[in-house]
Amino acid sequence: MGRRYFGTDGVRGTVGSSPMTPDFVLRLGYAAGKVLAGGMRGSSGHPAVLIGKDTRISGYMLESALEAGFSAAGVDVHMCGPIPTPAVAYLTRALRLSAGVVISASHNPYPDNGIKIFSGDGFKLPDDTEAQIEAEIERPMGCNDAAKLGKVWRVDDAGGRYIEFCKSTFPTQLDLRGLKVVVDCAHGAAYNVAPPVFHELGADVVSIGVEPDGLNINDRTGATAPKALVEEVKRAKADLGIGLDGDADRVVMADGGGRLYDGDQLLYVIASHRAAKAGRSGGKVSGVAGTLMTNLAFENAMQRLGIPFGRAAVGDRYVLEMMREKGWELGGENSGHVICLDKHTTGDGIVSALQVLHAMRETGASLAELTAELVMYPQVLVNVKVPRGFDWRKHPGIGEAQAAAEQALNGRGRVLLRPSGTEPVLRVMVEGEPREAIESAANRIAAAVRSAAGA
Repeated sequence: MGRRYFGTDGVRGTVGSSPMTPDFVLRLGYAAGKVLAGGMRGSSGHPAVLIGKDTRISGYMLESALEAGFSAAGVDVHMCGPIPTPAVAYLTRALRLSAGVVISASHNPYPDNGIKIFSGDGFKLPDDTEAQIEAEIERPMGCNDAAKLGKVWRVDDAGGRYIEFCKSTFPTQLDLRGLKVVVDCAHGAAYNVAPPVFHELGADVVSIGVEPDGLNINDRTGATAPKALVEEVKRAKADLGIGLDGDADRVVMADGGGRLYDGDQLLYVIASHRAAKAGRSGGKVSGVAGTLMTNLAFENAMQRLGIPFGRAAVGDRYVLEMMREKGWELGGENSGHVICLDKHTTGDGIVSALQVLHAMRETGASLAELTAELVMYPQVLVNVKVPRGFDWRKHPGIGEAQAAAEQALNGRGRVLLRPSGTEPVLRVMVEGEPREAIESAANRIAAAVRSAAGA
């Protein structure tokens, strides 16, 4: 039976509509508190959780609702205010708490928001625990006796702790002196932590997207709208650009010429650099996890490097599951989620950028030079709006259009259809060469989907 509230990345929706309403989030906090009540104890003897958020205006309301729900369940709450999602994962582990909660809709626009929960070990909450929370939500909400209510504290040094953690993932014998770096924080959760990380490592930092007003998160800035980053890199005559999304768990980068590098390319830089280092000492990279959307060129490159590669379902949650199952340290998505399990338990845009900078500083090579042997296949992605619950597999016309596209590619590319995990759209991706052919194929399949969906 499918889950009712939790998706691939927690609970998410438009604020004011179910489930992103104050009454639901209150019940969610209470239900999660009850499920977590048997976990680790805080200093007061109660279970304890950490709550962080991004910069959306709705965060104030949802934060208060969560706090009340946890307190009613007898759970102590440590409040961080605006802080990146990976910072919550780190601090939950560092402070030995029962769980960490993030109020964020990541790269979505400001009207949306969401709740995602990390376990005390800093990893995303397991499916069975989310199922327990969903079951608890359906029960009547209660309230502990006054003497057994949770208390609330403010973690005043949360940002400083996380800055030091990020810096610790960069080799102590290296620095960023002489580099001019543009850091785009998308007016999001990293606005007051990402620039200091790179500055304190020696870079000359130009910051953009660091003036959040509650409404401008991800608005024409950040990893999902990198035009602003590219323009500022050129204007400032910078060596490099680093673009984060609203909760700073994904990253894109740009070189001094304004060329953009996505998650596949950045993961390739990290993996190939590690493979070269391991090879010199007789070791090897254990393996790399990608997704169904990972560019075919990346898979071929891993084969050339002798690195095992696997494709997980789309979503950093599934990439992480594959990595842990296989004992691999590296994984990621082309969207910019890059996971280095030897550095952190989750995707972290700042830490991932530092791993790329590690490769650049240690080799003395540019991003263009480090990715020269990775020639990406063109990809065309078309998002088609469909009714909720639409099953494209039941419509012969869509299957016929897909089969015709695959036949035309003749083994020189891929066709992928998949429903979005967060919105009612079917994503049509065609990869291969030449570009004109894959654009035509993607549009034909999209047309078939629209016809079948009655759009």
